[in-house]
Amino acid sequence: MDNFAEHMFTDAVQAEQERLGMRERFQKAYRNRFTDGFDADTRAFVESRTSIYMATVSETGWPYVQHRGGPAGFLKFLDDETIGFADYTGNKQLISKGNLSGDGRVSLFMMDYPRRARLKLIGHARMVNADDAPELVEALAVPGQGEVERVVSIRITAFDWNCPKYIEPRFTEAEIEEMLGPRLKALADENARLRAELMAKGPKV
Repeated sequence: MDNFAEHMFTDAVQAEQERLGMRERFQKAYRNRFTDGFDADTRAFVESRTSIYMATVSETGWPYVQHRGGPAGFLKFLDDETIGFADYTGNKQLISKGNLSGDGRVSLFMMDYPRRARLKLIGHARMVNADDAPELVEALAVPGQGEVERVVSIRITAFDWNCPKYIEPRFTEAEIEEMLGPRLKALADENARLRAELMAKGPKV
């Protein structure tokens, strides 16, 4: 797997880093960074996402960012360096599919808002119709999500973790339930107990 800096720290980027006195710092920080591929923690992070943002490149040179989501596990590893997901009925604009037919490069953001973590990935993607890839459909389909229309596979070229600065924590309904569920249950039980005690004492004369 490549070093993220090899692709993102272009001459123009390095010139800006040098201007701010940051170039040497980044050279040291990114030396052989994550070139051994996904470790167990990073792989678990990817597989537990319920939401991702994927940018493609149009024929006019403009980037296009699309959101994809599903239950935890909708992103799957097809091999050590390839991830994929099933694509379902959308708005039928098919911008990402059209872009990928001309340029397979993608950039991905995977967010964990509660833990203020952000994983950036770049790679080469293929989006094909479900009828043309039945084996991928079988591997990537998520029960209960409906009929698969397309499948996407992404060969990851490089990845990088971002700092948590400016990431505001956000929580899903399930995460809130996990955090507050025991406390809410305890309050409900206590309320039921107090009501039962009041009922047992009977009405005041």
